[in-house]
Amino acid sequence: MDRIGWEIRDDIGIITINNPPENYLAKPDFVQLEILKKWTSYDYLRGLMITGTGKQFSGGGKLEHLFSMINAKEDISRKISDGKKVLDFLENLDIPVISAIQGICFGGGLEIALACHIRICSENALFAFPETNHGIMPGLGGTIRSQELIGFPMALKMILGGDMINAEDALEMKLVDFIVPKQKLHEYSFNFLLRLTKDRPLDVIHAVMKVLRNARTLSVKDAMKKETHLFCELALAEAHRRKSQE
Repeated sequence: MDRIGWEIRDDIGIITINNPPENYLAKPDFVQLEILKKWTSYDYLRGLMITGTGKQFSGGGKLEHLFSMINAKEDISRKISDGKKVLDFLENLDIPVISAIQGICFGGGLEIALACHIRICSENALFAFPETNHGIMPGLGGTIRSQELIGFPMALKMILGGDMINAEDALEMKLVDFIVPKQKLHEYSFNFLLRLTKDRPLDVIHAVMKVLRNARTLSVKDAMKKETHLFCELALAEAHRRKSQE
């Protein structure tokens, strides 16, 4: 069975975790990096939505599978590193990435959602890092990304406590950005992404994504310098476009 679905609608890419009922992840790199690069290489792609099939987003990785890989002496460090490369790639895309989250969003599934730029969830969504209940911890960047979003105290409580968090609490602590009725989740998330990017030139979308990322990853001085450079590039391109239409 194909465990990861892919389609493009109205220049929006849709990745679906397709391993019902819980949509467990087969491996840390839930989609191979080379495949993901191919999917997102289309010049016309304006945004990306990640969701799960059926009633759940993803229950994360199955612990039995993880421990069986360790017992079989597989290179877990490399597999975890591969998974992190996939999530880093998603986070650094020059198009907006939205996760549409229904039902459970646990462990590695939550780490996928945290790598997205915007998280939209249904009223019945549940979030958790249950790893510490089983003698391990999140390993795909969730310890870092959760702290950036919700702060150290709440990240510590969530990760070490291993408790489930409902949609309302997730919104209050800024783990998610919007809550919508579960029947409207996919439609709302897709249309949100469509409205966000519709009629925007691709170079503007890419530039905005870059400057916002620079604000997080560069010094203020360097981020400001990059902003000026990209502004001038866009202004020059727009001036040429307008002149050609005269």
